[in-house]
Amino acid sequence: MKTLTREMQNAITPKMALQLLKDGNQRFVNNLKVNRNLLQQANETSDGQHPFAVILSCIDSRTSAELIFDQGLGDVFSIRIAGNIINEDILGSLEFGCKVAGAKIIVVLGHTKCGAVKGACDHVEMGNLTALLSKITPAVEEEKTIHENRNSSNSEFVEKVAIINVNNTVKAVMERSPILKEMINNKELDIVGASHDIATGHVTFF
Repeated sequence: MKTLTREMQNAITPKMALQLLKDGNQRFVNNLKVNRNLLQQANETSDGQHPFAVILSCIDSRTSAELIFDQGLGDVFSIRIAGNIINEDILGSLEFGCKVAGAKIIVVLGHTKCGAVKGACDHVEMGNLTALLSKITPAVEEEKTIHENRNSSNSEFVEKVAIINVNNTVKAVMERSPILKEMINNKELDIVGASHDIATGHVTFF
């Protein structure tokens, strides 16, 4: 697998970028990862990087974007925060990755059995975690289909909230970043939500 150059990055469209991620996840699920010389990629990217995607995912130790999408050094920007939420710093990082560094797609990646989502469902308050979980609370409140056991003991409720939370993050990126919204409107960039099943490794794109 070749290390991405500026020319290769420029040739990738947002649609192609999504397919590269889908293909990589299929390899991961089937345990058929591409053979890479990571040391060579480290050397080849030492003077510059040209990733084709920015992936905003959770800090969960089972959801490493490079692994589950079978990507190498220099292929993706990886932003990780509990509950795959956004704030001003993350928005700035997304803008850098896309507007400055040339990435063609943003993936907001949630996952099953998310501890942060469970914490929000249980209205946990603890130190600085309280403010973080408050950003997921709107998704808890927006879930209207389940009326009983609206807490972390109800796995169906947790997974529905997790999907709403991903979609809310996608919408918030569009609403809070005129730079990224313009790129998306101009078809220079795409943004998509997705969920990683930690049991199977499969990523479902919304």
